[in-house]
Amino acid sequence: MLQGVSRTQGNNAALKDGSIQPVGVELSFIEEPVLVRAFRAMVRELTYDICEMAITTYLCAREHGVRFTALPVFLVRGFHHGALQVLRDGPVRTVTDLEGTEVGVNRGYTVTTGVWGRGLLAAEHGLDLDAVTWRPSGDEHVVTYQRPGNVRPLSGDRPLLDRLLGGDLAAVVGADLDHPDVVPLLPDPDAAALRALRERGTWPINHLVVVRDDVLAERPWVAQSLYDAFTASKDQYVERLAAGTLVAPTVTDALHRLVMSETGSDPLPYGLDANRNVLEQLIDMALAQHILSETPALEALFADVT
Repeated sequence: MLQGVSRTQGNNAALKDGSIQPVGVELSFIEEPVLVRAFRAMVRELTYDICEMAITTYLCAREHGVRFTALPVFLVRGFHHGALQVLRDGPVRTVTDLEGTEVGVNRGYTVTTGVWGRGLLAAEHGLDLDAVTWRPSGDEHVVTYQRPGNVRPLSGDRPLLDRLLGGDLAAVVGADLDHPDVVPLLPDPDAAALRALRERGTWPINHLVVVRDDVLAERPWVAQSLYDAFTASKDQYVERLAAGTLVAPTVTDALHRLVMSETGSDPLPYGLDANRNVLEQLIDMALAQHILSETPALEALFADVT
């Protein structure tokens, strides 16, 4: 039996409830209410056979020799143009105003939302990321990762919101702060995200699925079986999404329907070829932010599935 962790959502629900099962694989899921704990356990101790994983954590972990390999199963995606927040009437009015300031980072510097949020500001607005001092509020999942010189963790447990309101930080990225005096730096982040989707195919990936290398070495066929099962579960969800037959649709479901209406296609494509463009965008961002030291070969990052 293989044990795994994956948060239940529309695209994996049929796999989680057992109505779709991977051929030749007995699979059980452990429920971890705080998913980042599973990320850490998998990266640091290889606790599970398979695990949902933040994609930049995976990229960083692979460069540091952690022995797991991803399936091209992209469970979670989202828009991140609104990830960077500032004071409504504060000193930061434009993206380049961030240069020379200190910006808080929710949790670790390598957290995926922060990587996308910073990378989009650099790619679309010319922000010099090395001219900003990034202040993470937590540590990194990959303990051997060495932060660049302009990344300095915060000390103490004072919340990011208090630090922003008090003027200690010029902005915060990845925290999704809810306060009347805090707004996204970009005035219409949803419109910007849709424009990036239309013009460059930027539909950011947040989470994928990893499998321990020893499992793949002992049973190489497991990768294809798991990929097929995850895909079948997702396809069932997308059919219901398109038909409007989901029971109690969520905010995430509404986002998927929006992307489907914009692209006219599957809002959650799996497989390497369908995602090569967006993966290359993210890898370029990770390189520019000193999370990766060299460009990995995409094919080497993923198990061989069709």
